[in-house]
Amino acid sequence: MIIRPTEIKDLYIITREPRNDERGSFARTFAKEELAKHGIDFNIVHINQGFTYKKGTIRGLHFQIAPKEEAKIFQCLKGRVYDVAVDMREDSPTYRKWLGIELTEDNNTLVYIPKGFAHGYQTLTDNCLVEYFVSEYYAPQFERGVRWDDPALAIQWPIKNPILSPKDTSWPLL
Repeated sequence: MIIRPTEIKDLYIITREPRNDERGSFARTFAKEELAKHGIDFNIVHINQGFTYKKGTIRGLHFQIAPKEEAKIFQCLKGRVYDVAVDMREDSPTYRKWLGIELTEDNNTLVYIPKGFAHGYQTLTDNCLVEYFVSEYYAPQFERGVRWDDPALAIQWPIKNPILSPKDTSWPLL
């Protein structure tokens, strides 16, 4: 695994390094000791998968507040998605900065999203399957969200006129 910091504080890109032979390939997706070398203390409490039927769907932007803040490691297992992480930590030097990155079933890329970040993604193909490791139990009373089209963030989603849930269209503006 290669773990690279981004321009946004505490947000990392993880690249799997597949080992290939005539049988196929093997790649490590999670290594607690490798993350620790970068100052990341990550304990998995849930592993979730999400399947989305239609290209252009946005899921997010979601996060949980203290005391149930969660970190995530997010990957695309089938199809292509545009993944977005937004720093919501008011005391951070990168507060309200966001990173968008394409994750695909073939590019061996994952994103480590720390506590205090809103997260969402847009499907770039039909029939996308994503998987994410989560560091905290889901607690609906601590869930919050930010509008996908908040002008204060000006996120450049690749596909205009997205498919959204009623919940995701009703999050407040910043």
